[in-house]
Amino acid sequence: MPRLLFTVSAAALIAVFSAAASAQTPLEKSTPDPKPPVSAEPAPVTPADPFGAEVTLEPRTFIYMKGTATWETAFETIVDAFKTITDYMDKQKLTASDKPLAIYTQTDETGFQYQVGIPVAEAPKNPPKGDLAVAKSPGGKMLQFVHRGSYDAMDTTYEAITNYLDEKRLESEDMFIEEYVTDPVKMPEDKLVVNVYVPLK
Repeated sequence: MPRLLFTVSAAALIAVFSAAASAQTPLEKSTPDPKPPVSAEPAPVTPADPFGAEVTLEPRTFIYMKGTATWETAFETIVDAFKTITDYMDKQKLTASDKPLAIYTQTDETGFQYQVGIPVAEAPKNPPKGDLAVAKSPGGKMLQFVHRGSYDAMDTTYEAITNYLDEKRLESEDMFIEEYVTDPVKMPEDKLVVNVYVPLK
């Protein structure tokens, strides 16, 4: 599937993500939530975490779901997509060959377009139908950053990425990729570890 073109720079794209994520407000609930509140503070970055490391990603075959979402429901949308893909893979007896991906193909202040997928060793013999499809994930030269903590706290990470790009005077493609090192379905949200890849021009 061809990637969508953009009319803004990647730095501006990341800035939009940051502004939108920081403007999120919790959804109202009719009953008290018995779970403790999730901290929006990012976990400390460890000295071993890459921040602006140059890497080359190889395209990977992945089963994905595309759609649109608002920032208020971003994490829930991504998790639901992973669940749908996992259910399909379980029925087809397919196993993941790499970490789950969320590819942001277009963003604005209110929401975003996405491709959420799970890499597999090879395309299934019976391709999925309906909401799911098979394609190659983006590859090429990219900068790698690491986020630790809740999804709501990722605006802090993206602000740091924007500052890094500005300081280094680097130009990047108008998209970004999140690779979930920890399972976003099973892991508590405030324990996330996410590789963020910014493709360079």
